[in-house]
Amino acid sequence: MSARTVLHEADIARALTRISHEILESNKGPDGLVLLGIPTRGVTLAQRIARLLGEISGEAIPTGALDVTMYRDDLHRNPTRTPQPTQIPAGGIDGKVVVLVDDVLFSGRSIRAALDALQDIGRPAIVRLATLVDRGHRELPIRPDFVGKNLPSARDERVRVRLIEVDGDDAVTIEGE
Repeated sequence: MSARTVLHEADIARALTRISHEILESNKGPDGLVLLGIPTRGVTLAQRIARLLGEISGEAIPTGALDVTMYRDDLHRNPTRTPQPTQIPAGGIDGKVVVLVDDVLFSGRSIRAALDALQDIGRPAIVRLATLVDRGHRELPIRPDFVGKNLPSARDERVRVRLIEVDGDDAVTIEGE
């Protein structure tokens, strides 16, 4: 199986900086923002974006993790990973602008599951979606608000995001036959 690198460390850093500026511009500042990453790499990306938002705005942005494992509609077809803890910031999400953060947007099913999981936690004022890579092939009417890179790919290819905190380096690769 061959793999080609489509984003390197500097590309990922630029994309996250751009996403951070777009989030602040869209929200007209940091007030009321909460970032929730979808495990595993979405949590790391949310933490990086929160750090950048803090550097840009001078304010700390509440960040947490939203595990969607048990909300997925394909559990019967796909082996699932062990559920991760959902961690909601102390102020909760009610009335907040929640930005869901994921590494790769593909079918949209993880995001649909995240929306279901959010319902069990509270009622945000607005829910936005930030993703490092949008590879297309949507099965549900879900569209990201903030995208690092649109990356057209074939259905049988696999897009892998590697992050230094989890994998030891930063890169996005496409693997195909």
